[in-house]
Amino acid sequence: MTKSVEIVQNILDSNDRIAAGNKEIFNAHQIFAINMMASPGAGKTSFILRTIEKLPKGIRLGVIEGDTAPVTIDSDKVVAAGMPAVQINTGGNCHLDAVMLEQGIKALPLEDLDLVIVENVGNLICPAAFKLGTHINILVASIPEGDDKPYKYPAIYRGVDVLIINKIDLLPYIDFRMDYFKAGVEMLNPDLRTFVVSCKTGEGMDAWVSWLAAQVNAVKNK
Repeated sequence: MTKSVEIVQNILDSNDRIAAGNKEIFNAHQIFAINMMASPGAGKTSFILRTIEKLPKGIRLGVIEGDTAPVTIDSDKVVAAGMPAVQINTGGNCHLDAVMLEQGIKALPLEDLDLVIVENVGNLICPAAFKLGTHINILVASIPEGDDKPYKYPAIYRGVDVLIINKIDLLPYIDFRMDYFKAGVEMLNPDLRTFVVSCKTGEGMDAWVSWLAAQVNAVKNK
């Protein structure tokens, strides 16, 4: 049992060292980097595409897509929207780690970017344990997932800086108790910044993009 714990700790320590190097690369290029996590179907890619659509002109975005299979569906959508994207195949692993991101960073035109969004593998458990070297962690939660997710998956809610509550256009049709959901989040992460949005209608996206642009400019002006 002791050896098992030591091995896991060594893996995480090694990952954290590489993550620190990744962050140094982003800082050296004055790039604001985001690790975006969610369950499958929460709307990560749709959220990225809406963000691209609403970003102020002059903010240059790159995306690193993590998938468990060698498919380029999501990255193709980002490229079609006019932004560079890199696909990382995790080989079936349920999360991205710092080593994988290190390789993805090398494939991006960093000199031409102000913002990088890393779309992690759709999973509410594994991604929470691995630092990547981004500046913030974001969780996209969606109304159809149900209002009990903070209670069932506390680790990922504790470890994020920003929460996106997506698909609020479906609230009239789904039994989702927003107060109950937010109470669970508040209990785990009281300082969490939250944006309530609909990628379909665009509701709430302006507030998110305004906040995001301020973070990008803050990094550029350091």
